Amino acid sequence: MSSPAPAPPPPASLKRIVTASLIGTTIEWYDFFLYGSAAALVFNKLFFPDSDPLVGTLLSFLTYAVGFAARPLGALVFGHYGDRLGRKKLLVLSLLLMGGATFAIGLLPTHATIGTAAPVLLTVLRLVQGFALGGEWGGAVLLVSEHGDARRRGFWASWPQTGAPAGQLLATGVLSLLTAVLSDSAFGSWGWRIPFLLSGVLVIVGLWIRLSVDESPVFKQALAQAEARKAVPAADAERLPLVSVLKHHWRDVLVAMGARMAENISYYVITAFILVYATTSAGVSKQTALNAVLIASAVHFAVIPAWGALSDRIGRRPVYLLGAVGVGLWMFPFFSLIDTGGFGPLILAVTVGLVLHGAMYAPQAAFFSEMFATRMRYSGASIGAQFASVAAGAPAPLIATALLADYDSSTPIALYVVAAAVVTVIAVAAAKETRHRDLTEIEPSSADAAPATARAADAHTV
Repeated sequence: MSSPAPAPPPPASLKRIVTASLIGTTIEWYDFFLYGSAAALVFNKLFFPDSDPLVGTLLSFLTYAVGFAARPLGALVFGHYGDRLGRKKLLVLSLLLMGGATFAIGLLPTHATIGTAAPVLLTVLRLVQGFALGGEWGGAVLLVSEHGDARRRGFWASWPQTGAPAGQLLATGVLSLLTAVLSDSAFGSWGWRIPFLLSGVLVIVGLWIRLSVDESPVFKQALAQAEARKAVPAADAERLPLVSVLKHHWRDVLVAMGARMAENISYYVITAFILVYATTSAGVSKQTALNAVLIASAVHFAVIPAWGALSDRIGRRPVYLLGAVGVGLWMFPFFSLIDTGGFGPLILAVTVGLVLHGAMYAPQAAFFSEMFATRMRYSGASIGAQFASVAAGAPAPLIATALLADYDSSTPIALYVVAAAVVTVIAVAAAKETRHRDLTEIEPSSADAAPATARAADAHTV
């Protein structure tokens, strides 16, 4: 059952909501990506000093992957309460958790000081980061999607997605600046802590902005309708959104997971693994590799809203498919360009890769939001996105590093990304186009819903 959509907020209000979501996601991705860059550059020496350098890097990336393992749990918990209590409260909590864990990493003693306790504590803090990020993404994109103009939903919802390259840009920029002005010994001794401690200041700014925005009008409308029908008391509505998602939207969850494979794997190969490959196989300095990612991330930030706007004109699926096919085909030239050892070819390789990645990432927010009914949307979008990250982004740097160690060649790594692209193409091709879907729909769509008699008996799933 649908009802008239709430009036779109004034442009100034919508821009404030978009800004709040963008700044919050930028800070959270800054925290998350900062760890990935540090894992590639210094954590192998600081927390795993007794290992062979490449083995140390693998162990460092293993703690990096642990953060992804916690993201599905974050998706379940934040999705559950986000569908019951609203989007805003959970977004504030996720920002506090992520910022606190990142700040604590900056204070963490290394292996030289406390021995094996150091990597254990590092792993625990990484788990907290992953848990927080698992709940962040769904809430941020839903807050914008459910506020925005339906005709331009792809464009507006793509702005929180720019938080990923903005966070990467900020994290890489800070690290690049520090490696440029500090000696290797100074950076390894204390300089690496500065960007982690900086997170404390960023979180205060993010909280101030996030607390100033309103709850999603679509969510408030759905909650009010549930109370008005007296199906259940409003406080008890949607007791188990996860059950409703798996009952009514299991196909959409699988589509979302498949769609994430190429997007997630390619991104971490292009931005995290490149810091290993370029420095160990192509003879490129750390500073040069960081600068290339820095420049490419700026371009990535700029093109995401353009891809989002294009998805409003031609649909989510065509834009997403273009990105998946493109990134699969680009992997072989990508590594060939890096192998030249030149700065220009390195920039070209990463920039084109991220532009193609943006064609998947930009429409993803609207695409996933439009798949699910309102009172199970936070759970559905978060579960589909974050469960895929365990099989996709989490092991991507690990698998790429292991393939490089075993074969001493980039070809198996390129084929790995191509295989992920094939999975994504199949998933997105099997999905329905969603750009005209009404987000005020509080019941599952007819294609995914149970028979009418079953829905009537299960009215608590509004």
